[in-house]
Amino acid sequence: MRLERLNHNRIKIYLTFDDLYERGLTKDDIWKDSIKWQYFFHEMLEEANDMFDLEIHGSVAVEIFSMKAQGMVMILTMNEEESQDEELLAEGFLEMQVTVEETVDILYEFTELENAIQAAKVLQNACFSGGTLFSIENKYYLYFPDIAAAKEAQAAAILGEFGEASIKSIYIIEEYGRTILKNDAIEMLNQYFK
Repeated sequence: MRLERLNHNRIKIYLTFDDLYERGLTKDDIWKDSIKWQYFFHEMLEEANDMFDLEIHGSVAVEIFSMKAQGMVMILTMNEEESQDEELLAEGFLEMQVTVEETVDILYEFTELENAIQAAKVLQNACFSGGTLFSIENKYYLYFPDIAAAKEAQAAAILGEFGEASIKSIYIIEEYGRTILKNDAIEMLNQYFK
């Protein structure tokens, strides 16, 4: 589990499926809003409170992005307005609004082109091919819409060594970004950057 502060009232939490498994949770527990999930969520809030010295109370908007074979990203937004029900706050209750989205493709973000090149080298050595390389807002994205289900976890593990799973929509990247290498990014990166 990795936490990142986005601004004064927003936190991004990266969770791998191993993180969930270690705590006895599955993706289904989140969708069902199980008791185990609620306890885990409160543990995450306490950790965020300790790490970032935040006072988390009142209303929290939770956006969960489940990424195929990669885990999930949660964006927590704390509402700064005072709650009308002070009694509930005093008892430690939180009001949560949860939004869940799931991606079906593998999309990874890299802060440097060199990281995407290194990922492509390791992917080619592991017999992967294809992919499209995009650039938007000084970041690079490797996109794989058609990796075989049996190899998704391996691809995600390799890509995760060099970048991080992106929560940015592929549609936004295609619309506003620049396509650098289409459909054969792994091969072309290995050909040009030996």
